Amino acid sequence: MFGELAKLSVDWEHVWLYWVDERVVPPDHADSNYKMAMEHLILPAGIPIQHLNRIAGERYPEEASAHYISEIRVDFKLKEGELPKFDLVHRGMGPDSHTASLFPGDPLIEDDYEIASNTFVEKFNSHRVTLLPGVLKAARHTVILAPGADKAGALWDVLEGKTDVMSHPCQIAARPPYPTEWFVDEPATKLLRKKS
Repeated sequence: MFGELAKLSVDWEHVWLYWVDERVVPPDHADSNYKMAMEHLILPAGIPIQHLNRIAGERYPEEASAHYISEIRVDFKLKEGELPKFDLVHRGMGPDSHTASLFPGDPLIEDDYEIASNTFVEKFNSHRVTLLPGVLKAARHTVILAPGADKAGALWDVLEGKTDVMSHPCQIAARPPYPTEWFVDEPATKLLRKKS
């Protein structure tokens, strides 16, 4: 998706990038979301480096999240208690219906008030920093990428199943009234076709 986006004629001089989530790893690490975006979108599209506002994954988790929150507050000129309103949020969905770094059962799923937080994902033994639900809900538009047959069950749960964000975090701002577009492939939709 980043590769296709990089080919479009977008005026990147008027676009600033922030990260929905990041693993607590250095920016050149193979698991870094920043590294992936740099290789597949930022460099190919020629996005100005000064327009990047990444999560400093090379820092301790608490320090990385505090720094990111502070940067967002300054950039968006937020008063205490205010949340940023991003024009567009691009997220993915995992086979377990996690989104950002909000995994099923994480108490952060109920936090509509803070901007971001560090979290530990036991399943992957991984420290991460993630934007929180209040910010995801405040976005003017959301795009969710969920290709692959391994996403079929989660896609059905998120779009057609009972609302239960604690079990299916990707339901956060994923259905009306939230302005959301889904990018999926045929294997991901196989259960939607069978059950509809």
